[in-house]
Amino acid sequence: QVLSANQVHQYNELGYLMPIEGLDASEANDLRTYFDGVLDAFHNLGRDSYSISTAHLRFARIYRLLSHPAIVGPVADLLGPDIIGWGAHFFCKMPHDGKRVPWHQDAIYWPITPTRTVTVWLAIDDADPGNANMRFIPGSHVHGPIDYEVIDATDTVLNLETQNPESYGE
Repeated sequence: QVLSANQVHQYNELGYLMPIEGLDASEANDLRTYFDGVLDAFHNLGRDSYSISTAHLRFARIYRLLSHPAIVGPVADLLGPDIIGWGAHFFCKMPHDGKRVPWHQDAIYWPITPTRTVTVWLAIDDADPGNANMRFIPGSHVHGPIDYEVIDATDTVLNLETQNPESYGE
């Protein structure tokens, strides 16, 4: 209903689809202002910018965001009409925090079987190669769960890292 046949094909072939229209500028700015308040509150509690997980269970506004047509429409085109927004996480990488996000598959963190699910990355800031935008390994999804190791490093955001990621796609 929202995506073209070519976009669905791209998602199935590459494992990702970008860009798609998300929120309009006003909605994104409003969400950014809201998020800044949430982030300040978490900092005041002594929490870091990566700790705002299960946001849909903590904040009614984020729960409602999961049903936004700009999110539900494309996801329904990929998975079908019976979908559930089961999680939301403000993944906030602060400038110059020294942390890296290791190569990973999202699904290894989720207790879902089968892992027929979609991650929607809704950027509320400009994202480009100069400020550590999202990167993908096209086609890596066709391999199923990829070997990973648990890492214990203070300079990483996540604790699981895909082994030899370059061997799983372009």
